[in-house]
Amino acid sequence: MTAHDLKFGALLEPPADRPQDVVGLAELMEELGYDVVTLSDHPYWPERLDTIALLSAIVARTTRITVLPNLLNLPLRPPAVLARTAATLDILSGGRFELGLGTGAQQMWDDIVAEGGPRRTAGQSIEALEEAVHVIRALWTAKADVEFAGKHYQLGGVKPGPAPLHELGIWFGAYQPRLLRLTGAIADGWIPSSPFFPPEALPAANQVIDEAALAAGRSPANIRRGYNIEGRIDAGSGFLQGAPEVWAEQLAEVALTQRIDTFFLYRADSADVLRRFAAEVVPAVRERVAKA
Repeated sequence: MTAHDLKFGALLEPPADRPQDVVGLAELMEELGYDVVTLSDHPYWPERLDTIALLSAIVARTTRITVLPNLLNLPLRPPAVLARTAATLDILSGGRFELGLGTGAQQMWDDIVAEGGPRRTAGQSIEALEEAVHVIRALWTAKADVEFAGKHYQLGGVKPGPAPLHELGIWFGAYQPRLLRLTGAIADGWIPSSPFFPPEALPAANQVIDEAALAAGRSPANIRRGYNIEGRIDAGSGFLQGAPEVWAEQLAEVALTQRIDTFFLYRADSADVLRRFAAEVVPAVRERVAKA
């Protein structure tokens, strides 16, 4: 059973040729009762808009829904700058921003380097993520200038602030054991994706996160568990392939057995898909979970 209220959102893409479509979908999501709108982040793809700038537009056009980058490419975004950006978006939104961070996809390092970013091994990427979280949180909370001497980031007396409006959560995307352990040790939330991480992979990953949380003196229940989900309604067989009732049954089972508390519908880039999911799947999942 999930330790948090069940939430539903979508993962939208930020195409450069249709910026108003994305903002309009976010407004529709708020109207339909979704809890969270998220955007992917691939700053090395020329056909994509900047995720943070587009999130700013969404914040300005909505009043209730939470906004979350899913997930920001850390190697191309300095953490000291990210701290201010995230706090600013949280203030502008009235406390509706959450920060999702990714280490950088291993197959994209050539693109990252081409844009001036560092080339890192998998291990170095995890080290950098841990340092970045330390920097970001220090700049949100410190009362004096922040000094930091890490392997990947250094600060030489940075003035902290501004502080976020609420206790802003930091979410990781994680699949491998070392990054799952870091998630349990320092993250506020976890977001795997079903195309790469099917439901049968969740129990072992949850166990790694839980053990790392306990080792760090944290309660595993305090770590949010999200899930980017992809499927086809009324088509196929298997996970999230079939009628809305099939989706509802499978998502409710994942929520109840794997403590997933937030589902993000992937490839939800049409109003019809968002409307159908909100009308035919979301209420049925909530009902099943409430009755359990």
